Amino acid sequence: MLELGGGKTQADAGDLIRDITEAEFMSAVVDASNEVPVIVDFWAPWCGPCKTLGPALEQAVRDAKGAVKMVKVNVDQAQMIASQLRIQSIPTVYAFWQGQPVDGFQGAVPASELKAFIDRVVQAAGGAAGDDGGLDEALTTAEEMLDQGAAADAAQVFAAILGEDEHNARAYAGLVRAHLAMDDMEQAEAILNGAPAEIAKAPELEAVHAQIELAKQAAGVGPVAELTAKVEADPDDHQARYDLAQALYAKGDAQEAVDHLLELFRRDREWNDGAAKAQLATIFEALKPNDPVALKGRRRLSSMIFA
Repeated sequence: MLELGGGKTQADAGDLIRDITEAEFMSAVVDASNEVPVIVDFWAPWCGPCKTLGPALEQAVRDAKGAVKMVKVNVDQAQMIASQLRIQSIPTVYAFWQGQPVDGFQGAVPASELKAFIDRVVQAAGGAAGDDGGLDEALTTAEEMLDQGAAADAAQVFAAILGEDEHNARAYAGLVRAHLAMDDMEQAEAILNGAPAEIAKAPELEAVHAQIELAKQAAGVGPVAELTAKVEADPDDHQARYDLAQALYAKGDAQEAVDHLLELFRRDREWNDGAAKAQLATIFEALKPNDPVALKGRRRLSSMIFA
């Protein structure tokens, strides 16, 4: 078997942690998090627990050796951002990945919890250790088969990989996607539900879970042409626009689906308990992290939220 692949390049020590102003938030957090997760520490000079948490969090970030970066935001000088993110008390810590908060906590916590928090963030960003080189090559081949429409053949390869490594999240996710491509929703769900607990929260499996949820939702919506006509007749028919986005995604048009959900969010971000934002998050999770639709969509959504 081949040796494991190398990890991420370490960032320069001085680039890992810095204080930022409110005006720098978009570039230093939202934009920067498209490359590496960014931990944001919301603090204030008068906050006692902040003085304990801050140094401990900085050390945990340094220990991660470049897998994450950290910025510190003084809420007294960044009241607009604090309000937009609904910061109720400090210290509050958020982790951003690809323009969106993906984890967080409030209050001072022990160093062990800080390490676990950063480990979760790194895993969410796909930063876990790589697969064995031989299996990695087989995985790539199976994924190419699936992309080319040979779902049954891809399923056989994914299953063979799982025979060698039953904790391979990438292979589990591939097997689920292969059965989705064969319109076998029941088997896809059974495979996903049977994944070992150790990898149940892996990003690859979270992604296929989102794909299954989207497929279920799309089953009950009307034809694209009919829904398009409804939206054109009444642009403020939010339910029709939401259903149209679901139908478009089911037909493979992720870009149009995202565009309609962003338009719905622009018109009424609170509609149906924030359904547009939640559906966008599901689509972004279902797409590959480097998918241009996801990258552009996350940025546009973030621009609306933090404008």
